Amino acid sequence: MTGKLYIVSTPIGNLDDITFRAVEVLKSVDLIACEDTRRTLILLEKFNLAKKLVSYYNYNERQRAEELISHLKSGKNIALVSDSGTPGISDPGYILIKRAIEEDIQVIPIPGPTAFVSALVVSGLPMDEFVFVGFLPHKKGRKTKLQKLAQEERTIILYESPHRLLKTLNEILEIFGDREIAVAKELTKVHEEVFRGKVSEVLNKLTPDKIKGEFVIVISGK
Repeated sequence: MTGKLYIVSTPIGNLDDITFRAVEVLKSVDLIACEDTRRTLILLEKFNLAKKLVSYYNYNERQRAEELISHLKSGKNIALVSDSGTPGISDPGYILIKRAIEEDIQVIPIPGPTAFVSALVVSGLPMDEFVFVGFLPHKKGRKTKLQKLAQEERTIILYESPHRLLKTLNEILEIFGDREIAVAKELTKVHEEVFRGKVSEVLNKLTPDKIKGEFVIVISGK
């Protein structure tokens, strides 16, 4: 009998946002595949869980996926987690999930926090239709991607690092025009903050001391 693969969402900042079901699943599985064992250990220690951890990140994803499939075929139950949020959403997960489905292994979602949804609901921008893009390409195809997104009529959601935030906002201003946006910083954490307004206005609000942590950018459609 094959094991089950659980796709477990974990908190994006505040550890108290984990669900009761997620804790029970993490407690019950044979091993946990995670991006960074150190980050996952903090979560496990918070809830007094002791489990075998296996690293599963971008650079070993293909090789490790096959190892995990072997464990699943042998009857072990595995939980896949990312450092925060839902695995596969701009984090490793797709390859393992796809392989599990190909091998007719049951894949079970354990829903929970996702940063882009949290940013969208506090953005003040239309939520009935939206497109999530994740991270933009760093170089090749970046401008083409932005030009294409500028024609999008739905609300657009991007992830961005603090190192490229100002560059991205200036590119949005140049290519999209001075649209309404919301920039959400460090969601669910102590220093959570949301900057709303025209792109130019948000750029003026983002002083150097504010550009720390992880960011979600929400842009109004055309």
